[in-house]
Amino acid sequence: MKEVLAYLATLPPAEREAFAARCRTTVGYLRKAASAGQCIGEDLAIRIERESNRAVTVEQIRPDVDWASIRSTLCSHQRAA
Repeated sequence: MKEVLAYLATLPPAEREAFAARCRTTVGYLRKAASAGQCIGEDLAIRIERESNRAVTVEQIRPDVDWASIRSTLCSHQRAA
């Protein structure tokens, strides 16, 4: 989560709020979760990756999840469609 805090620090205050809103959370929650070492949900991790344009990745946020397997499964399904 330190990567999330570092990313937020690069944004002007108004953009921080807009980023958090696009992620369907608040800046306060992101800061609290990072400070407490809280494990955030996979869905929020995905939104953070998407809204940060991969400046912060799901692998950085939730290293306990096998994202490589999930990504390869998604790619396999997309190719089959």
